[in-house]
Amino acid sequence: MQQLIDILTDEMGKAFAAAGYDASMGKVTVSQRPDLCEFQCNGAMAGAKQYHKAPFMIADDVAAALADSAVFSSVSVVKPGFINLDVNDSFLAGYLEAMRTEDKFGMETSAPRCVILDYGGPNVAKPLHVGHLRSAVIGEAIKRIVRYHGDKAIGDIHLGDWGLQMGLVITELQERQPDLPYFDDAYTGEYPAEPPFTVADLEEIYPFASARSKEDKEYYARALENTHLLQEGKRGLRALWQHIINVSVSDMKRNYQNLAVEFDLWNGESTVNDVIPGMVEKMKEDGFAYLSDGALVVDVAEETDTKELPPCMILKSDGAALYTTTDLATLDEREKLYHPDEIIYITDKRQELHFKQVFRAARKCGLVAENVKLRHIGFGTVNGADGKPFKTRDGGVMRLETLISDINSAMAEKIRSNPDIPEEEAVKTASQVALAAIKYGDLSNQASKDYIFDIEKFTSFEGNTGPYILYTIVRIKSILSRYEKEGGKAADTLMVGAPSGESEKALMLSLSAFGGMMQNAYEECAPHRICAYIYEVANNFNSFYHANRILTEEDPARREKWIALLALTKRILETCIDVLGFEAPDRM
Repeated sequence: MQQLIDILTDEMGKAFAAAGYDASMGKVTVSQRPDLCEFQCNGAMAGAKQYHKAPFMIADDVAAALADSAVFSSVSVVKPGFINLDVNDSFLAGYLEAMRTEDKFGMETSAPRCVILDYGGPNVAKPLHVGHLRSAVIGEAIKRIVRYHGDKAIGDIHLGDWGLQMGLVITELQERQPDLPYFDDAYTGEYPAEPPFTVADLEEIYPFASARSKEDKEYYARALENTHLLQEGKRGLRALWQHIINVSVSDMKRNYQNLAVEFDLWNGESTVNDVIPGMVEKMKEDGFAYLSDGALVVDVAEETDTKELPPCMILKSDGAALYTTTDLATLDEREKLYHPDEIIYITDKRQELHFKQVFRAARKCGLVAENVKLRHIGFGTVNGADGKPFKTRDGGVMRLETLISDINSAMAEKIRSNPDIPEEEAVKTASQVALAAIKYGDLSNQASKDYIFDIEKFTSFEGNTGPYILYTIVRIKSILSRYEKEGGKAADTLMVGAPSGESEKALMLSLSAFGGMMQNAYEECAPHRICAYIYEVANNFNSFYHANRILTEEDPARREKWIALLALTKRILETCIDVLGFEAPDRM
C-alpha cells in the first residue's frame, strides 16, 4: 500500500506536469507550521531558476491545476512561492479504512533479507550492570523492527568468554581451592557435575582477581598462562571454564528475561577459537597479513581517509589473539553458516574505530561477500543526574537487576494507589509499566547520544514517558470495554463521515503516517523514530478524547465512527510498543 505522503507527492507531481513544469518538483512534506496547513510543497522555489519565472507565479499555476483535486481540500499559495496543502477529509478517511484492513496497516515491504544482530556482549563471570542496558534494549528493538519489516533476524549475544578474565577467575579459584580435581594434571576421572562456586562467588572473585593482577606481577603471569592453557584445550581448565559459562549464562538469562530481551544464539568468542588458525593462515597466504614489530597486522587505510587509520592487528607479538581476531573469525563463520545480507553491531560508540578496522579487514581479506552490508550502531552512555556514568549511592557501578528492582518498586507504589486493583494484579502491572519506563526512557533518545537516567521522570504518567504511552492505551481499552458492555457494536468501516473537528483529523493524520514512520525506523535502525511517533499519536488521541464525549455522543453513526477510530488507534499503538519490546496492562 502506497504511503500517504507518496500519494500526495504523486498528486502534486501531476499538477506540476499539467501546469507545464517538471513533475519532480512536486515533493510534499509534513508542514512545519501545522497551525497554517497540514502539508506543504516548496517545489516552485526550486523551479524559479530553471523556468526564469517568479516562484509564486509557478505556484499559482500549480494551484490552478489542483482546482478539482479529490485529494486536497485546500491549496493556497504563500509568497514567495510556498504551496500550503490540506488533505480532503473523505480521502483521508478512505485511506485509514484501507490501512485498517491491510496486513501491517499497509506498510510496504521488500524481498526478505537475512540480518544478523550482534548485541548484548557481556563478559561472563561478571554481573550485568547498567552499562549493559543500552546494548540489550536497543538491540532487541532493532531486531523486532527488522522482523516486523519481514526480514529474518538472528540475534547473537556474542559473549566475552575467552579472554584474560577467564584466566583471572581460574587463577583465583586455584588460589582458594587448590585441591579441586580441575587443577590435578594426573586426574583422569569425570569432573563433578556441580560447579564449585555460585554466581555470587564469581561476582566477588573477578574484581578481586583483576585488582590483584594489577599489583602482583607473578599472579598476572599465572593468569596469562592459565588463559593460554585454557585456549590450548587443557582438559581440567576447559571443564572448569564450562562451569563458569553455565553459571554466568543462567544468571544472564534471568536478567535479560526481566528486560524482555531474547537471543537466538548464545555464542561467544570461544565459539570461533578453532576457526582462527585457518583464517590467519589464509590471510598470510593471500598476502594481506604481515609482521610489524612482531605483531601480525593487515593494512586497512584508504586513500580517501581524512584521518590516519592504523593497521588492524590480527595477532599480538606473542601470538595471542585479540578482540579484533575473534570478531573477524566470527564474521567469517557467520558468512559461511548464514549467508547474511547484513550484519549489525550494537555497541558503545567508543568502539567505532575498532569496527571500522574490522569491517575493512574483513572486506579486504574476503571474509564476507561484497554485497553484505556491515553496520555499527554506536550508543552513548547512561548517566546520572550529575551527567556522569550512572552509579550506585556508594559510587559503584549499578547492577542491572538493582536498577530494574528500583524502577519496579517506584512503579508498584503508584499502581497500589488505585484501590480497585488487587495486589497480585498490581505487582504484574507494576512490572509491565516499569519495563515500559526503562525501555521507553532509553529508546526515546537517539542511540548515539548520552542521556540522564531520571527515575522520577521515567516513571511519570505525564510527559514523554513509557507510562504515559501505556496510560493512553489503557484509556482506549477502557472506553472500548465500556462501549461493548453497554451493547455497542463497532462500525465496520471508518467511512461514516468526515472528521467532526480539528482534534479528530489530527489523530487521523498521525495514524496515516504509520507506514512511512516504520519504514524510516527500519532503514535507519532507529527505535527513537517509533517513540516520537507514538508520543505524537498519544497526544493527538488525548486531545481528541478531551474534546469529545465519545460514549455519550447522541449521533450513533458518529459514535460508531469514533469507536472504530479508537480501535485502530489502539491496534497501531500496541503494534508499536510490541516492536519496542513492552506491552500494556488492561488497567493502571
